[in-house]
Amino acid sequence: MTARSSCKRRQICRLYPSWTVCRFDVFTERGEGMNKKQKKVFTRIIVAAVLMVVLSLLPIDGCLKFVLFMIPYLVIGHDILLKAWKGILNRQVFDENFLMAVATIGAILLGDYKEGVAVMLFYQIGELFQSYAVGKSRRNISELMDIRPDYANIEKEDGTLEQVDPDEVGIGSVIVVQPGEKVPIDGVIEEGRTSLNTSALTGESLPREAGVGDEVISGCINMSGVLKIRTTKEFGESTVSKILDMVENASSKKSRSENFISKFAKYYTPAVCYGALALAILPPLVRLLFLGMTPEWGDWVMRALTFLVISCPCALVISIPLSFFAGIGGASNAGVLVKGSNYLETLSETKYVVFDKTGTMTQGVFEVSGVHHSSMDTEKLLEYAALAECHSSHPISKSLKKAYGKPLDPSRVTDVEEISGNGVTAKVDGVRVAAGNSKLMEKLGVDCMECHSVGTVVHMAVNGKYAGHILISDQIKPHAKEAIAALKKCGVKKTIMLTGDRREAARQVAEELGIDEVHSELLPGDKVAQVEKLLGEKGEKEKLAFVGDGINDAPVLSRADIGIAMGALGSDAAIEAADIVLMDDDPLKISKAIRISRKCLRIVYENIYFAIGVKVVCLILGALGIANMWAAIFADVGVMIIAVLNAIRALNVKKL
Repeated sequence: MTARSSCKRRQICRLYPSWTVCRFDVFTERGEGMNKKQKKVFTRIIVAAVLMVVLSLLPIDGCLKFVLFMIPYLVIGHDILLKAWKGILNRQVFDENFLMAVATIGAILLGDYKEGVAVMLFYQIGELFQSYAVGKSRRNISELMDIRPDYANIEKEDGTLEQVDPDEVGIGSVIVVQPGEKVPIDGVIEEGRTSLNTSALTGESLPREAGVGDEVISGCINMSGVLKIRTTKEFGESTVSKILDMVENASSKKSRSENFISKFAKYYTPAVCYGALALAILPPLVRLLFLGMTPEWGDWVMRALTFLVISCPCALVISIPLSFFAGIGGASNAGVLVKGSNYLETLSETKYVVFDKTGTMTQGVFEVSGVHHSSMDTEKLLEYAALAECHSSHPISKSLKKAYGKPLDPSRVTDVEEISGNGVTAKVDGVRVAAGNSKLMEKLGVDCMECHSVGTVVHMAVNGKYAGHILISDQIKPHAKEAIAALKKCGVKKTIMLTGDRREAARQVAEELGIDEVHSELLPGDKVAQVEKLLGEKGEKEKLAFVGDGINDAPVLSRADIGIAMGALGSDAAIEAADIVLMDDDPLKISKAIRISRKCLRIVYENIYFAIGVKVVCLILGALGIANMWAAIFADVGVMIIAVLNAIRALNVKKL
């Protein structure tokens, strides 16, 4: 095994450490076919099955029969016996290996050699099938791990490329990405043009064109031209690192269903062991001491052993975490990153969805569409606005700088003060300039003029006098209206939009999209207050989701029942605070994420009801002597196979 594959194995095995065995080594790295260990188990199954059939047809009896049947029994079951013995030595007695060992040894001692071998044989078939199914469900996560870059290319003075560890590349360094290579670190293209494959991040198969000046995120694959990229983040803070951290930490956030199964298995297995012991001892003693009948020890011991086989909780212990894991894997394949199964469970109960506006329902690509009531030359007003905002990375600031279109000298700007939710004040060439909303003008005691056009208005004050305003327009995202309609089809009761934008602009966007309720001109603290109010009004079992992208949305994302962040263009703070991340910024993915979560939860409850229901019925029948060892095999292995098959259905999310 290579160092890279060993590293990947450790990463994937950390995903669900609560599982009794990390079965990454049971299947190939791509989750396809069978590896050596799997083939060995399969060979043992074939050999044991053939030997059992042959021995059943031979006219043998007595000690010879016992000796011969022990050959297929040890061929198929020696590893189970060893695990059971190790569990006893480690004082972790009550697990499925112990149940199988006791049941099969007991059956053989009672002379039911064929049943003893058959129980172990079918149990191993179930384990082999389960390992393959787990491998299939983990394939999406394994592929996600492939986005981790192995190196970054640094161009030396002589023009040759040197491969270095991505961790060693500092901010502002120029890296070279050749065709077919992964972009190792977030940055901006300085030279070259290409098509980027973003399918591992967004789930979209269509390539994205990128050229000089475009931002690129790590994890994308360069499909054509040679790129020179100036890094904007360290590797540890880049998109690919954050995604992998999210995935690797997903297992620590278990759903209520998983916690229930963990507690259930903790008490259930010892209970059924003691129950089986009581079933083997008490009825014969009652028959002997109180009823004056023959005790029939053999019959009752066989019932107890059948009881043990039936009671094995494999179906629940395996299928429930597997269902959630498959759901998270299917979601990641669709470009939706879920940080834990508890968030998947919460999402399924969402009845209220609250949206930010800018960058969430609109593209966040602002362009200056007009300058009104200007008391000076338009170009001069734009120059003042661009310089005052030159230190900000806000979309509005970028649009002002783009509209001015000339190089800016930051040294001309002093005394910059950014007022959260209002705007900015600064001195430009010694002239006091203020750029912001009407609240800023009011705060400065400057009378401003209202704009009758729809859009974001940046009011300007120069030397304490009103100098006009700049109108900036945003564009609604292509799928935004469709996303609202899809949410209502999913059973969402109400959609709400919270924004710091002007009332007119917010109302127009809300009406166009079909949003039920809108609150405008809000500060970050006001958004939290509105969400608090909505949380107080909703039902106890109804959940509220907030969708945002900006740093000012982080407090609201944390406060909501479920926080959803736009991951492609969203801020790092929003992504950190969110529970779910949409990698392609498409609001239509919200309804898809809800449908994925509901399908996953439906499968979970199907498996719980089916597994417990079948086992309860079979346990009663086994205790009454109606169900034999063959029925017990179905109740254990058969139910597990059916539950696992049902669980991996959560991977199929394409048609949702």
